[in-house]
Amino acid sequence: MLNSTVSEKKSWRLGSVEVLAVVLVLLVAVRAPLAGLVSDPRLQTWTTVFVSVLVQAVPFLVFGVALSAVIAVFVPRSFWARALPRHPAAAVPAAGLAGVILPGCECGSVPIAGSLIRRGVTPAAALAFLLSAPAINPIVLTATAVAFPGDPEMVAARAVASLVVAVGMGWLWLRLGRADWIRLPNRPGPDDGSKARAFWSACRHDVVHAGGFLVIGAAAAATINVAVPESWLQGLAADPVLSVLALAVLAVLLSICSEADAFVAASLSQFSLTSRLVFLVVGPMVDLKLIAMQTGVFGRRFAFRFAPATFVAAIVAGSLAGVVIW
Repeated sequence: MLNSTVSEKKSWRLGSVEVLAVVLVLLVAVRAPLAGLVSDPRLQTWTTVFVSVLVQAVPFLVFGVALSAVIAVFVPRSFWARALPRHPAAAVPAAGLAGVILPGCECGSVPIAGSLIRRGVTPAAALAFLLSAPAINPIVLTATAVAFPGDPEMVAARAVASLVVAVGMGWLWLRLGRADWIRLPNRPGPDDGSKARAFWSACRHDVVHAGGFLVIGAAAAATINVAVPESWLQGLAADPVLSVLALAVLAVLLSICSEADAFVAASLSQFSLTSRLVFLVVGPMVDLKLIAMQTGVFGRRFAFRFAPATFVAAIVAGSLAGVVIW
């Protein structure tokens, strides 16, 4: 009896997800009062941009996290070994295209890719899925269409460039990768124990991590729009090479969830569509949190080789797609 009472109290304890949800709701609710209290037009602009990015991005973030948790918990990992072609070279593009069918956010794709390798999937195919799932899934592409309503070609450009990078990196690993570069730790899979508990745990983990990075990204986008002199931004944006490199590095530093990065990219209106496309291609594949997660799941030797190569490939693919389309 006593144990059940203690368990019930624990189940009602306020957690990090609830705190994050309350903060986001309060930010939306007090948007007007905050704007009225702030007399400086620059601060008003910062508040407007910050809250606008959050309001547009949060629904896609929540839906993407829930869908990723469903896939991670309820789709058997052995399914991939049976579904993918046996030949490694053919399995790579198949795994890349599977990102459209079985999407996942960056936070979920890294451990899922590790689980696929443990279950016998060739590492090249698992890495192609790791890169494609957060970049070309329907949630991300829909969010991109909403963020760029006047530029529908941005959706196709992002999908094609991201898929090319994912498949290309998979084939490159098949050609040059070495088995001893990947060291997988012995960890329990997401389907161990209760399915409901594992689902809720996956949701809580991804919401906290992705939501936190979204807040940081929205704040950074608002700060760039307000604090950085317009002449600097225009000068940087006017140079086609510097603008691409600047937004590629910014994507790595901001570490925004792929379900929300399109809204941040759309707010950087000083930059060309090509440079913003590079931002969208690089972000879901190479950022600080992904490098840290890849180091933890696959080992340092893997991450220090795979991340820089992916970064270069994403810049090249995004730039070429932008040149062709625009």
